[in-house]
Amino acid sequence: MFETLRDGWDQMNGWLFETLVQPLLYAAGLMEWAEDAFEWMDFALFGLLQVLIIYAICRPLEAWMPVEPRSDRRSIRTDVIYTLLTRLGLLPLIAFVAFASMEARVSGLVADSGWVPPTLETLFPILREWPLLALCVYIVVLDFGEYWRHRFQHMFPWWWALHSIHHAQRQMTFWTDDRNHIIDDMIGAVWFGGLALLIGVPPGQFPIVVVILRLAEALSHANVRLNFGALGERLFVSPRFHRLHHGVLGSGESGKNFAVLLPVWDMIFRTGDFERHRYPETGDPELPEALATGGWLHQQWAGLRRMGAALIGRG
Repeated sequence: MFETLRDGWDQMNGWLFETLVQPLLYAAGLMEWAEDAFEWMDFALFGLLQVLIIYAICRPLEAWMPVEPRSDRRSIRTDVIYTLLTRLGLLPLIAFVAFASMEARVSGLVADSGWVPPTLETLFPILREWPLLALCVYIVVLDFGEYWRHRFQHMFPWWWALHSIHHAQRQMTFWTDDRNHIIDDMIGAVWFGGLALLIGVPPGQFPIVVVILRLAEALSHANVRLNFGALGERLFVSPRFHRLHHGVLGSGESGKNFAVLLPVWDMIFRTGDFERHRYPETGDPELPEALATGGWLHQQWAGLRRMGAALIGRG
């Protein structure tokens, strides 16, 4: 099934490239960039697919039963810019330029050494016979990694200086999921991608894992009055559960409700709060105004200055 999806995706990309992009490259005399252009187009189309899926699910929910009215549309527009740059532009471009050559070199060194890195499928061969089970295992492991990355974002002062841009938003919507400093996003890309390579997530399953976790994160940030009940909220992160993290439970190292998809990690490590059945206002009041207002560039610069101050012990 996963191979069929991947083949279909590759065929669509190939058709679009040959129909739209390749003629432009030929006309401009840039055919030597054809392979790079194809890889970049794959990045952009996958990002567009994520945005469309998330919008189709989350926007109707926000319109149906919002927690609060959309009173600060300027702030929401800034979050939309964050999403478009992250999913369609800036971050994929940086990731492609910075890591494509490094990945090729590392793969070559590993192949030359003859060493075969262990993966979950080599440790547990049954996963090869049950691809859906393997997919679930990969999601659980990567979600566990994301829980700890989130904990570390609140734990280390320099990292919190970057992550606090995310917590400064007072008008939270599903767009807020991508409201991050670019350095924080780069660290997250390396963290998530490195763990996926380490456990051997197959190329055909990796995009599915990404879409599932991205959808879970976007839904948890949605401006929607939705909870999953006493049992459901211990199985999956709900918008109410995560809104608490952006409200009264989200400041620095003392925060709660860090889970991305599975609240079991908050239960195991005693960082969960399942008792406060309310939808608080969002936005840490202790954060400077520069992180809550202004445009993308203004917030990026403010976050960079805060990180520098934290690193030299002034933040």
